[in-house]
Amino acid sequence: MRVTPQPGGGGRRRRRSQVAAPMSEINVTPFVDVMMVLLVIFMVAAPLMTVGVPVRLPETAATALPASEEEPLTVTLAPDGRVMIHTTEVAPGDLVTRLRAIAGERADDRIFLRADGDIAYARVMQVMGALNAGGFARIGLVTDPGGPRFDGTDAPDAAGN
Repeated sequence: MRVTPQPGGGGRRRRRSQVAAPMSEINVTPFVDVMMVLLVIFMVAAPLMTVGVPVRLPETAATALPASEEEPLTVTLAPDGRVMIHTTEVAPGDLVTRLRAIAGERADDRIFLRADGDIAYARVMQVMGALNAGGFARIGLVTDPGGPRFDGTDAPDAAGN
């Protein structure tokens, strides 16, 4: 058997007059890989973007307020008595001043007040009164769902459950 050389010097080299045809297909595999990684990152990070001050909210039968497009302005009373705007600690005397500066840049004038269930009712009302005296009339109290309804249908047992 005899091997005959192909014209043009072995077939691997192209002549200068021959140009490679443009590739007409798009390889979407890298794009899909990147999108899947981003999806997983956002799915893991989204629950962590909520207000990060740990408080044990009281449970009530109240329904949720309608959501707005803007992230709500949240004031938190921590179990140790600290007052925070979102996750930033604020001195009680500076609370209303700081809130007015923040509220001036926002379209939504609602403020949500989160308080640990073990904080005295008087302290929660003092902060709420200060917010109201500072000109904030739309104050929402944040609670966890599933509390007693006081109509006999969902009464908690003797242990409070």
